[in-house]
Amino acid sequence: MESPPPTSTEQSSVQRIEETAEFRELRRSFRSFAFPVTIGFILWYLLYVLLSSYAPAFMATKVVGHVNVALVLGLLQFVTTFAIAAWYARYADRRLDPPATAIRARYEAATVHAPREAGE
Repeated sequence: MESPPPTSTEQSSVQRIEETAEFRELRRSFRSFAFPVTIGFILWYLLYVLLSSYAPAFMATKVVGHVNVALVLGLLQFVTTFAIAAWYARYADRRLDPPATAIRARYEAATVHAPREAGE
């Protein structure tokens, strides 16, 4: 079931929130973390792909036994992914969630909600 389109009052409250300095700061804080980390990870991934394509001898270098550089770097891609996820969760808990909760609480208290029907 599709939800009805937002009313003009709901749209104006969303616009009011987006125009506040608090929300702009929250968005800036998110972007200052997400954009550099995303760019860094993409570059790290592209390095792996380029090395695989253009430096096969290097990637085939044995590290220990049958484990080569390509396998180590490939596994490090997974490690990096989980490390970034943990880093973001910690960052969000400390820097993003408290102001977002404050903004949400302030505007939910000011908004009167219509009662919902049983099927919603």
